[in-house]
Amino acid sequence: MTLPGPGTTRQPQRPADLVITGCTVLVHEAVRDDEERIEFVENAALVVRDGVIDFVGPAGDVRVPSAAAERIDARGQVAVPGLINCHTHAAMVALRGVAEDLPAEEWFDDVVWPIEAGLTPRDVELGARLACAEMIRGGVTCFADHYFAMDRVAAVVAESGLRAHLGEAFFSSQGEEGRARSVEFALRYRGAAGGRITTALAPHAPYTVDEADLAATAALAREHGLPVHLHAAESRAQTDNSLARHGATPVGVLERTGLLDVPEGTLIAHGTGVLERDLPALERAGGPVAVATAPRTYLKFAWPTTPVRALRGIGVPVGLATDGAASNNSLDVWEAMALTSLVQKAAEGDPRWLTSRQALHHATSQSARAVGLGDRIGGLAPGRRADIALVDLTGPHTQPVHDLAATLVHSVRAGDVRTTVVDGRVLMRDRELLTVDVPATVRELGERLPALVDRGHGGRIQSYDRAPE
Repeated sequence: MTLPGPGTTRQPQRPADLVITGCTVLVHEAVRDDEERIEFVENAALVVRDGVIDFVGPAGDVRVPSAAAERIDARGQVAVPGLINCHTHAAMVALRGVAEDLPAEEWFDDVVWPIEAGLTPRDVELGARLACAEMIRGGVTCFADHYFAMDRVAAVVAESGLRAHLGEAFFSSQGEEGRARSVEFALRYRGAAGGRITTALAPHAPYTVDEADLAATAALAREHGLPVHLHAAESRAQTDNSLARHGATPVGVLERTGLLDVPEGTLIAHGTGVLERDLPALERAGGPVAVATAPRTYLKFAWPTTPVRALRGIGVPVGLATDGAASNNSLDVWEAMALTSLVQKAAEGDPRWLTSRQALHHATSQSARAVGLGDRIGGLAPGRRADIALVDLTGPHTQPVHDLAATLVHSVRAGDVRTTVVDGRVLMRDRELLTVDVPATVRELGERLPALVDRGHGGRIQSYDRAPE
């Protein structure tokens, strides 16, 4: 097998930052220019220098350097590209379980948006810190976040060592000030945390941001070279409401406001309400467009699922996501991967779709493309950033291994991740978190909970777009 990338047998000339040996490595093998397939290299080595993978392949093909800042014996483990959570609201772990068994409109209007109206920047910071700990423990190395007080989230990303794609959310009800805040945040924090932070403009959704603001956002994105991250066609009901109110689907609104022509790309969260009639607009988009799917949220709200097969058929990348923990209860991308495969089989009525290898492809390469980092992360190859998760397969629930791809998708759990590495820095080793103080975070968050969940102020951050009477 030919491994991707240059320098496969290049001999190291200087000390390495990190050497991982003895593992099986998941790699992407090029089939054609526009296709890849998942393969595995056994008894492999990974050598990392300056945050970049210098070598990956069979251990016998390289003289593993004796001098290294850190060495990991990963026998019995699989090295996979760090997982990417393509759409979440990290701070909402503070609202985990606060609104259960409700339709979406009641969930938003009666509980979540009234609580969010009273959230403080410190609440956001603590929630984001706990979220980062949860994601590191689950092998997530990058997440795309869409929320408020994002300067606090950026600070947490910097201290935790994670990679993140961040956007300050805004609604039209906030006036021009909300949009200006989103732009200011994106420009100030673009490239922060040693380049681990990328940024986007973050209008909430076509039902909470009017067309004038959406068009202005598209213009600002082009002016400043920024991507856009927003919710659209979250459910079929939203699509029906949009047709009734605006004479266009949410995707149609994005097209006529220029948000499908942003040169740096547009990331659409959810898309369960994407219709067949929307596919031509997505296919002819003037900029890269991607969709993030979060299947557990859809099951919880009794929504349909993202039409992954149709989107893939027109070349739209679909990345995996959890959404916020208030609607998902978890930031476990392994679970999202398994559910995506299973729900797609049910939705398509075809057990041959989505296969385990296809699910892994969406969790790695497709997810990296979705957040605009397809040339930097999402694969383990020379020249890529060293974002790595080491997964322990010695547990009884992962044995025996007849099909390694199926084991990774359907048997592995977040707790099987032993070690998480971002940019060559070890953030968790042998299940020990090295960059986040969880007990102190949980203690302070617990002290703040009574005020945090109070809805007595009578405010609401926004109103849900219900069907016309």
